Amino acid sequence: DEFCLPALHIPLEGDFSRHAPYPPSLSIADAMKSSATILSLALFASPATIGAFSSPWNRANVASTYCPIGAMGAITVSSSKLCMNIPAPTTEGGASPEEIKAAADKEAPPSSFYELQRASVKAAKMAIADDHRLLEIEFPPLPAKVLEMDDVSAYDVAKANVNLALDFAKSFAANGSNVAIMLPDEDECNIMKEDLKMDEKPYPNVVLTSLRRSEEGDNRIFKAENLLIGLLGQGSGGTVKPIPNINMYVILVASAQELPDIEELYEQIKDIEPVKSDMHKPVIVMYNLKLDVLRGDLGAPAFPSKDFQDRFLSRVKPVYYLRTRQYSRSTNKPPFILNYQGCLFRSYPGHYQTLLDTGTGRYRKVVGNDMRPALGEFKEQLTDALRDEGAIPQKEDEGALFGFLRTGYKTTTWWEEERENASMEWRT
Repeated sequence: DEFCLPALHIPLEGDFSRHAPYPPSLSIADAMKSSATILSLALFASPATIGAFSSPWNRANVASTYCPIGAMGAITVSSSKLCMNIPAPTTEGGASPEEIKAAADKEAPPSSFYELQRASVKAAKMAIADDHRLLEIEFPPLPAKVLEMDDVSAYDVAKANVNLALDFAKSFAANGSNVAIMLPDEDECNIMKEDLKMDEKPYPNVVLTSLRRSEEGDNRIFKAENLLIGLLGQGSGGTVKPIPNINMYVILVASAQELPDIEELYEQIKDIEPVKSDMHKPVIVMYNLKLDVLRGDLGAPAFPSKDFQDRFLSRVKPVYYLRTRQYSRSTNKPPFILNYQGCLFRSYPGHYQTLLDTGTGRYRKVVGNDMRPALGEFKEQLTDALRDEGAIPQKEDEGALFGFLRTGYKTTTWWEEERENASMEWRT
């Protein structure tokens, strides 16, 4: 996480033509001046703390010292540019909770998986510090173009999720936490370990295992009881049990039928105290499970009932959430069909941002919501932004009847409605 400067190698003797990018006629003095210029620019533009040069103004002073005005011209300090390089406020840096939330409210979606990993880890750590024990992290595990390919299978997505979860776990394991990455059953876990050429401990303080595990010493290849349990929709055999000294459980690729196993695990660990005083209580991270999709299966035959949402899923806090949606709309002007898309983005403790894709690889913030908007409300917020830009007609121009036919009488799903016994954690 620290900003690192590359080593600057300057040959002091021999043929300079062998050492790019210095020209053959470059003197040692010129080489030193050129290297100082590179060093000063790197210090001046550094986005993170570098030892004693923690202040942007200090970095500017150091840059001026190492690179005289005659070497590269006057160094001007632009407040707007410096603000782009200032790290986000943190509790360790003395920022107040209000300042931290205000910064999170303005956070932009990541432009790379590296940025995504750093942001999701930061959001999870802040939620854990606020004593949240059930966390959700949701984002596309592969680039959009890859996910749209016909030859990309669910197993390819699962492998990507395992690798991403492993990187996520490393950030916590490096600080001394013990992390368990869990797939639903042993068979799926064994296939994944064999395919990715991993053992049970792919990284220090990280284990790759399964939610349901057989009893120790049970080495049977075929287990008749598993067949009956699977036919009844009650999991895949084995028992759900916690692992000693684990601080974090990262759950992957679980289906709606396997969600009760996560609840059973939580009931067993919720009262466990941390092993060390500086550690947090055990937490469960539901990693790219697409809970919004799984909620739609609740209440169907052989699936958990709808009260599972009220009892358990409604208590899961989305700490890092990035879901894209695509829509089409007919218009009375060419091209007559308007395709648009946006994303719902949240990085804890920030609010939910409704973002409109501008078509240039960037998103524009439409509105911020302290309460997670329902899917229909999210679509309407994007549509209102297009109306403001004149891309589609205003509501009064369409007519009430035509607008009703577009939206229908119901714009929320059953779990997005106010439910008496449900928690509001999943929406705040």
